[in-house]
Amino acid sequence: MHLDLLTLARLQFALTIMFHYLFPPLTIGLGGLIVWLEALFLRSGDRQYEQAARFWTKIFGVSFALGVATGIVMEFEFGTNWAAYSRFVGDVFGSALAAEGIFAFFLESGFLAVLVFGWEKVSARAHFFAACMVALGAIFSSVWIVVANSWQQTPAGFHLVGQGMNTRAEITDFWAMVFNPSSVGRLVHVLIGAYILAAFFVMSISAYYVLKGRHLDFARKSFTAALVLGAVMSVAALAQGDRQARNVATTQPAKLAAMEGHFETGQGGSPLYVAGLPDEKEQRVKYALAVPGLLSFLVHGHAQAPVRGLDQVPRQDWPPVALTFHAFHLMVGLGFLFILLTGLGCYFRWRGTLFEKRWLMAIFVAAVPLPYLANQLGWVTAEVGRQPWIVYGLLRTSDGLSEAVSRGQTLGSMLMFVLIYGLLFAVWLRVLNDKIQRGPEPVQAPPTTTASGLAEVSGLRTGTGGASLTSPGDAGEA
Repeated sequence: MHLDLLTLARLQFALTIMFHYLFPPLTIGLGGLIVWLEALFLRSGDRQYEQAARFWTKIFGVSFALGVATGIVMEFEFGTNWAAYSRFVGDVFGSALAAEGIFAFFLESGFLAVLVFGWEKVSARAHFFAACMVALGAIFSSVWIVVANSWQQTPAGFHLVGQGMNTRAEITDFWAMVFNPSSVGRLVHVLIGAYILAAFFVMSISAYYVLKGRHLDFARKSFTAALVLGAVMSVAALAQGDRQARNVATTQPAKLAAMEGHFETGQGGSPLYVAGLPDEKEQRVKYALAVPGLLSFLVHGHAQAPVRGLDQVPRQDWPPVALTFHAFHLMVGLGFLFILLTGLGCYFRWRGTLFEKRWLMAIFVAAVPLPYLANQLGWVTAEVGRQPWIVYGLLRTSDGLSEAVSRGQTLGSMLMFVLIYGLLFAVWLRVLNDKIQRGPEPVQAPPTTTASGLAEVSGLRTGTGGASLTSPGDAGEA
């Protein structure tokens, strides 16, 4: 099969960004969870929460390093493979990416050393502050990246200058660019997806410890904290996803039509396809399982209101319907599965029998790839559904390519990335497995006092500061 330069360039960027996106959602979600655990420790003094925060901080550090290393590659690809695109959006992306570096990366990386290495160096309250700053930096990073990407989806706050190949977008209203019609909704959806991923990641490892009878106190506390987070965010994803789809119906009707396999506008209500096989040639969904009028009700609040279909979009402006349809429907299906699993977990936790349900623990161990898949499918839906535009309505993807890069160079560099990323992924799994097998550090002993009221052991790390000695072993380890 012969792949042209455009297809190879798109595949290469898809490969690099999808591999990179294995790590940022995990660090965003873990950052929030670490803040929560440290807050519980400060409030209760229960050192199991400190033990959990220490362990998940190690996982955070490893994933953060991989995220930084793989993210740099994409910025170079803007200049190598997509020079025309970079020239067109440079003024817009330059401000957003500069803001990401100033307000996010420096904040996150500046406090990361304190978070990872400062357990015995600073007070618990100072460490909690560092955790908050790292978590906030991770969120700020996602803010500016999503703003830049959302501008491609729904451009705002700009005007065009220059002519021909020298045409470029120039910002006229910075805040209109930041708060473009899709940025806030997409940011909320991205953050929700990150917290779901982190919650299932933590639940998977915690459930593994439960099944193995190791670090039981740690596992139960970590699992419970992640379960609450996962349950809340799974329901929030459903509500926010519905709101985001309505926004897409207004701002990118061709994308919504592809997501729903909606070929004909029609006069009455539009059905919602739960499943089926969209056929672009015949312009229908084969073997469809549909709910009459539901798409109209979800978009317009009325079951008989027509929804714009692909028949009102020029054929050359159609996105790839089948890929967009299947990615979207699989993502939604996984979302409902997350609600079901976390709902079951909350029910059995309320009954006090959760950790006795070994079959459910086994499911949570095995479920960790699913939120990764859901996050990737969300981006596939967003990016493939935007085609054939790289900047919606302004610049076609085919017009954003570099003229100086050949097909052979693109193919060779892509194969090199596959090899390097494969090795990096193997290293990440190896380090991750090593930390999981080692488990959390032993719980630190609380300070004891003599009859005179003086501490027997000085320098103990309490909720207000100091250092600590450790107790011999983990009381929760079998």
